[in-house]
Amino acid sequence: MRRSEKQITDKRQIEEILRAGKVCQLAFNAEPAPYIVTLNYGYHGGALYFHSAATGRKMELMTANPMVAFTVAIDLGIVTGKLACNWSNRFQSVVGHGRIHFLKTDVEKRQGLDRIMAQYSDQPFSFLPDSVAATEVYKLEILSMTAKQSRVEA
Repeated sequence: MRRSEKQITDKRQIEEILRAGKVCQLAFNAEPAPYIVTLNYGYHGGALYFHSAATGRKMELMTANPMVAFTVAIDLGIVTGKLACNWSNRFQSVVGHGRIHFLKTDVEKRQGLDRIMAQYSDQPFSFLPDSVAATEVYKLEILSMTAKQSRVEA
């Protein structure tokens, strides 16, 4: 990382960002250019959890190549100034890559869905059996990640 003063190396702080985030962008290897989607997610135990329909471009790309990149960013507000050069953003972000694993059994899928819902609420949820059967749930095993922050102090 070129700006080492912005780098976050404390694993607990990196995990706090992943637990606090609300959306994740996944990037897939595609032609003619990389394909990026924004998704809800859940973070648990060194992995990100997602769900989607069983068909579509994203599913085709993950099936063809399960290696993906991801980013989660937390917007902490705008820094203003008298000059345009003094304006900036306050943020924290995590960027990494890993391997997608499709969850196969209904028990695994429900656990993945629970982890997604836990990202947004501490209440328990139930899932209709037909919905679980019709939904793809997958886990991104994080193989590498880095984190940074900019102007975090207000």
